[in-house]
Amino acid sequence: MSDLFSQASENAPDFPVDRDNRVAVPLAEQLRPRAPDEVIGQQHLLGPGKPLRLAFESGQPHSMILWGPPGVGKTTLARMMATQFDCEFIALSAVFSGIKEVREAVAQAERWRAQGRRTILFVDEIHRFNKAQQDGFLPFVESGLFTFIGATTENPSFEVNSALLSRASVYVLKSLDEAELGTLFDRARERALGDLSFDDDARARLIGLADGDARRMLNLLEQMRTAAHAAGIVAVDGKFVEETVAQNLRRFDKGGDAFYDQISALHKSVRGSHPDAALYWFCRMLDGGADPRYLARRIIRMAWEDIGLADPRAMQIANEAAETYERLGSPEGELALAQAVIYLAVAAKSNAGYMAYNAARAFVAKEGSRPVPVHLRNAPTKLMKELGFGKAYRYAHDEPEAYAAGETYLPDGMREPGWYEPTPRGLEGKIGEKLAHLRDLDRKAGK
Repeated sequence: MSDLFSQASENAPDFPVDRDNRVAVPLAEQLRPRAPDEVIGQQHLLGPGKPLRLAFESGQPHSMILWGPPGVGKTTLARMMATQFDCEFIALSAVFSGIKEVREAVAQAERWRAQGRRTILFVDEIHRFNKAQQDGFLPFVESGLFTFIGATTENPSFEVNSALLSRASVYVLKSLDEAELGTLFDRARERALGDLSFDDDARARLIGLADGDARRMLNLLEQMRTAAHAAGIVAVDGKFVEETVAQNLRRFDKGGDAFYDQISALHKSVRGSHPDAALYWFCRMLDGGADPRYLARRIIRMAWEDIGLADPRAMQIANEAAETYERLGSPEGELALAQAVIYLAVAAKSNAGYMAYNAARAFVAKEGSRPVPVHLRNAPTKLMKELGFGKAYRYAHDEPEAYAAGETYLPDGMREPGWYEPTPRGLEGKIGEKLAHLRDLDRKAGK
């Protein structure tokens, strides 16, 4: 198995060199699985009878998209397939590669095919290629010149061309859970960390900092090995981890799926009236580096979309929380936003106003422009009065209950659409009762 670009040593990364001037292979490379049974995690794909396990057992590679967060084994699986299927391997990164590199890969694959060799072309971060670049792979995938494997952290439904997507199976990889990270931790300690030991607190802290990312876990362990060697210690405790490892933010792509998945979870937790879950996702996003001002805007939207007139205080609290954050900033202002999230979660819910607005917008967009009824038109001039503008208009405040029973305010000939249907929850229940009473007055007035 060859790698087209591995020969370009001048572009290769500089691995650390030990005191005997030997290259120190990174821990992640030392522990890279070579066979499916060595992979930690992804058992929904690699377990007995699961899709990728069956693919390995078939001996026939097929084009695929591996979708998942960083550090879950996308590159490892691609390399493993090349080994298992006895294929040549070409790796490209969409971040650093362009048309030139793609053409070189195609030319190399053609030379290998002439020698009777199969090729797997692996494109990391395929979502970084534009539509034209992605389209460039299609004829070679269709002709069988190479088996295409793309890796992406973004939803391929949005980021990968439909033509390419239709020719590849999509496999969703998951973050490693705590047990799986623990297994990886133990494997690394036993195979590569020598006499260095970790107490339970250190182990738990490192697993938490890894945040589901196997590569991050191994990088953290390398940091700990270097720091422990420099400090002359062989036993690592939780305090040493806290003092040594930079408290970097958890994995959180502010423009990617993790961002939108978490804001979706926050919104749905508020809508579902679960204050603890709402608070959890709110704090997760803050911990991940989300802009509190963005969260404030989303909280205001939640108040209007999911609570509405069932509890108008929700809008006030959301707006005031946003203003409080502007005055106090972080971290004090975040408390106001957190309490707004809690209030919205426990408030009575109604999307009646939201649904009515959407229905009205759709109706107006589809319908032609209907003229304003004459009796509703303003008549500031003599001519307009002579034309009957405003004639027979009934001033509601002069009517019993300040309501002109039987009056119509819609364009002539337009039926009552019934867009706004109040729920029986919160204040909106009272609104519904009032509207029912007014409709009864209309009926009595002969409308």
